[in-house]
Amino acid sequence: MDVHFDFDHYQVRLIKSADAVMIANYFMRNRHHLEPWEPKRANAFFTPEGWKQRLLQLVELHKHNLAFYFVIFDKQEHKIIGTVSYSNITRFPFHASHLGYSLDEKYQGNGIMQRAVKETVDWMFSVQNLHRVMAAYIPHNEKSGKVLSTLGFVKEGEAKNYLYINGEWEDHILTSKVNDDWKPD
Repeated sequence: MDVHFDFDHYQVRLIKSADAVMIANYFMRNRHHLEPWEPKRANAFFTPEGWKQRLLQLVELHKHNLAFYFVIFDKQEHKIIGTVSYSNITRFPFHASHLGYSLDEKYQGNGIMQRAVKETVDWMFSVQNLHRVMAAYIPHNEKSGKVLSTLGFVKEGEAKNYLYINGEWEDHILTSKVNDDWKPD
């Protein structure tokens, strides 16, 4: 499945089996930067060998339209600089998914994540025919909140002890974006 979106010198595309080294390097480079926002990871998560196994699963999930894991690729630097993922995809009658994302510390503040999320949400709505995309963020992660609100995600509530992040249960703000053009298949 070849899905990609290009803007400036970046490409947002589905991760491929051949990306194990680049994705491991991305997470290793950003290990400390992402630590406050992510679950504690096993050491294998930061190795190409660990990613080879994970990529086998992700490619299968892509084939069956059960999840989509996109990477943001810097074409000038020839490296992965971020991720946008859609998990827990549920079809009839919910037609929804959860959104997650991360961006290299050195690329923050340039609108890259906003553009990548917009392109992929549009694709999830138009091609995958989802009605709702849901995203949750830790209240003090203001950058994440800004990305979502700018793209039209609406706050739906707050969840206490929602996700086990970096060894602690963290409260989250729950948001969603609804596809106003949704039509039954």
